[in-house]
Amino acid sequence: MSLGDQFDNILINTDNYKHCHYSLYPPGTEYISSYIESRGGEFPVTMFVGLQAYIRDYLMRPITLEDIDAAEFLMREQGMHFNRENWIGILNDHDGYLPVEIEAIPEGTVLPSRNVLVQLINTDPKYYWVTSFFETALLRAIWYPTTIGTLSWLCKQVIRTALERTSDNEGILRHMLHDYGARGVSSQQSAALGGMAHLVNFNQSDTTPGILAAKHWYNAVAPSNSGPNSEHAGFTAWGRDNEVDAIRNMLETYRDYGIVLVLTDTYDHENCVKNILGGELKEMIRNFPGVVGARPDSGDIVQVTADTTEWLMDAFGYEVNSKGFKILPPFIRVVQGDGVTGSSLREVFKELERRGLAADNTVFGMGGGLLQHVDRDTNNFAQKANAVCVNGEWRDIAKTPTGADFKVSKAGRLALILEDGEYKTVRRDSVSPEQNLLKPVFRNGKLLKKWDFSELISASEAPVPQEWYGDYLAPMLVEPLVEAVG
Repeated sequence: MSLGDQFDNILINTDNYKHCHYSLYPPGTEYISSYIESRGGEFPVTMFVGLQAYIRDYLMRPITLEDIDAAEFLMREQGMHFNRENWIGILNDHDGYLPVEIEAIPEGTVLPSRNVLVQLINTDPKYYWVTSFFETALLRAIWYPTTIGTLSWLCKQVIRTALERTSDNEGILRHMLHDYGARGVSSQQSAALGGMAHLVNFNQSDTTPGILAAKHWYNAVAPSNSGPNSEHAGFTAWGRDNEVDAIRNMLETYRDYGIVLVLTDTYDHENCVKNILGGELKEMIRNFPGVVGARPDSGDIVQVTADTTEWLMDAFGYEVNSKGFKILPPFIRVVQGDGVTGSSLREVFKELERRGLAADNTVFGMGGGLLQHVDRDTNNFAQKANAVCVNGEWRDIAKTPTGADFKVSKAGRLALILEDGEYKTVRRDSVSPEQNLLKPVFRNGKLLKKWDFSELISASEAPVPQEWYGDYLAPMLVEPLVEAVG
């Protein structure tokens, strides 16, 4: 559903209690600095993406008197304190734009977790409290696409590794993982942000909001490819006895598109693969001007992917590539889009390799496993204050809870540097401005740096040491290679 314009009001797009925090700082407070990082978690690295979308959608829209009135009514109705003077001041002093500067690392950058990604500070000492006021929306706008982008990036490294070990066709990497997640997320906005993040790593998606997001916020040009795919409604409408006619109709209807993805588990997957694709329609598929994808949509993902590959080889034959692995003819592939997650993807490639099957026999689609099976704690994202200026004196500040070491925050104004191939978060005053990879991207309502989607892709594809993510790859690696042919 559409939430409506009232939800774009930044005074409301927050936790209620943020409205009472301005009075909790020491008298004489002038500036508050805070930063955002992944504090570590399930993923060993972070691929940063999404900040520009939030800035353009929310921070470049000034608050209005109507926004203030609406927020005041709602907060007082909830029993929450509301300081109207604070917001009227921003309206009059800054034309409704938040007096804040945001600096960030380049979007698309991949770096180890526990490094600063974003740092912000107020630009007017009268409004010291603004730095933390919009934390709720800002953190959400970063942790979600960044976590999705990171998962997608790690899946890319899994696929890259499988191709390097078993395939002669490593150039297909960006076409190997399709986004099927639109129906599996909680909102269209999630589909947009998560789908956009995935497209930094791959060129394949059926998540239309994600495609539009990449174009709208980052000027992406043709960020995605897709093609005719089937669904069970269309096939079951023909009836069980006419399954072959349903598939034949699809092959004929979309012959000129060069690709069709055929569901094979509408009734009996093994029968469909062996006796329909590999039997009655064998010559039609062999002569198809493009690629036919056999798409199982149920069963044990590891076994059904490998079994389907071997059944198709029984019907259509195979070649042996230079690395000694079997590869189907170019007109037929397996398309696995059911139950694909980061962990199951590793297991599928491990099994394919064990059976001597090249990785490029199969392409994949991820749905909820890509866009929905994460939360803020997957990589423990947080925004924390790290410095405060009171009566002209700067103080380092940090939280140091005894109950969770990973929640200890970083103290002092920060910088990110790249030294001897390693990213390091250091004190801002310990390095020159030229060394600091945190650069201003927003100040007082103005976008200072506009990232193009091609820049995100380039940054994400920059080589990084495998040791950063080696533990993530470890479960898929088979040593030595077994059952390779020849």
